[in-house]
Amino acid sequence: MQETKYITIMSNRKKQVLPVGTILYVIITGKNAEIHVSGGKVFETRHTLSELEEQLGDGFIKAHRGCVVSAMAIHDITDSINLSNGESLEYTLRKKNEIIEQFHSKQRSMISGFAEEGIPATEEEYRAHYRGLDELPFAFADIEMIFNEERHAVDWIFRYGNEALARLEKIPLEQLIGSAFGCLFSNMHSKWLRSYERAALYGETLEMMDFSPEIDTYLKVICFPTFKGHCGCILFDLSDIKFTKNSSDTYNALRLYFSNHPDGNGGSDIT
Repeated sequence: MQETKYITIMSNRKKQVLPVGTILYVIITGKNAEIHVSGGKVFETRHTLSELEEQLGDGFIKAHRGCVVSAMAIHDITDSINLSNGESLEYTLRKKNEIIEQFHSKQRSMISGFAEEGIPATEEEYRAHYRGLDELPFAFADIEMIFNEERHAVDWIFRYGNEALARLEKIPLEQLIGSAFGCLFSNMHSKWLRSYERAALYGETLEMMDFSPEIDTYLKVICFPTFKGHCGCILFDLSDIKFTKNSSDTYNALRLYFSNHPDGNGGSDIT
């Protein structure tokens, strides 16, 4: 596995040690640099952009003279730099071709390095790695993302799954493992791809609740990084989940939960 790289800054009079892999972008505002990391946190520091660039390394692209962005965080580049978390950044338009080429080059390098990350090579090795999950009562899968020439995720391959996954997907496990999702389901919906891509490339843990037309089921899916280029998925049939209130802290927990929702309002509607 690659060694985790860190940068050390002073922010709000406190020493902060930040994993470079969690940094989405850095932007200069006035005399300060704002370091935006996954999860929505922002750290302000008095470092110059050139000082931070030197610490961050070559995985970042200069969008304009006051902003650098992680190549790993970029979903695509149109009239703006669109990040996998839904944010968009402005860039120097006259350098569009140069920036796109840098992005593709860095993504190619990152994706080509996945095979060196200690990923199991066979179905048997995956089963040995996940042996303790075979009998779980809920569905679990390890999926490997498939990228096109533009480095966008376009499909995924099931590398591991338990029997609960086979029941949920309504396909025998031996047919699932090693198969691309799009080959199994001709009505594959692309809405799952962006979240899985974020987990696999940027190491985010994400939750989705949505309808799966492929299996005609409303699902709750929690995805998180496993191996490089992969993500793990825990899947629940929403019709099987029953909510229970166990204490007076339940609603405080719900407020915290919904405050982290993209459209949340801090849980002010919960009474």
